[in-house]
Amino acid sequence: MNFPKQQPSKMPVHRYVPFHPVDLGDRTWPNKRMTKAPKWSSVDLRDGNQALIDPMDTPRKLAMFKLLVAMGYKEIEVGFPSASQTDFDFVRKIIDEDLIPDDVIIQVLTQAREPLIRRTYEAIAGSKQAIVHLYNATSTLQRRVVFGLDKEGIKKIATDGAQLCLDLVKTIPETKVSFEYSPESYTGTELEFAVEVCNAVNAIWKPTPQWKTIMNLPATVEMATPNVYADSIEWMCRNLDNR
Repeated sequence: MNFPKQQPSKMPVHRYVPFHPVDLGDRTWPNKRMTKAPKWSSVDLRDGNQALIDPMDTPRKLAMFKLLVAMGYKEIEVGFPSASQTDFDFVRKIIDEDLIPDDVIIQVLTQAREPLIRRTYEAIAGSKQAIVHLYNATSTLQRRVVFGLDKEGIKKIATDGAQLCLDLVKTIPETKVSFEYSPESYTGTELEFAVEVCNAVNAIWKPTPQWKTIMNLPATVEMATPNVYADSIEWMCRNLDNR
């Protein structure tokens, strides 16, 4: 059977250079097998909610939170309290009304900006335990177009934010705070710079086996195929400090 040839595309594909793959000839991830369940964490109340045309209000968020608890999730990202009053009010509601089970850790997201970090700590005050998830953009495009900063300038945003997060822990002594950091648009960031920023943040937080930090490496914008992303994760795991 003769199939018709594909017609030439008018898309300007010649303008785009191929994505440079990770040089990882000794990769081990293809042969690894999962033998136990990973640690589950839900971000539906934050990431899923902000993707909706009509975001959930407090009653609907509360219903979703109770469902996630009933399903057995022990880490739940409950919102971006510095980004909207609705999220702030919801976080305060579940804390003030003692709706968080003792074995559930809530998580909140914040950009690495001083007013937003301070607002985030106001939101989680009084909780038994919470993860503060800090992020800032690190990709080549965002450095050049959005911030007009070099690598050192971007790294300073991350480390200044990390230091403030650490300093504010003493303002809520009743809360056991742990940290998470994301280099936003990780897939558009040079690996060497991504690990440099992550290590600089961890150098401030000083994690231990008893007090761990989370390094989140998001595929904010897909730049290549999944195998390339997997290679990058293995490379980062080999080069991150405090592993």
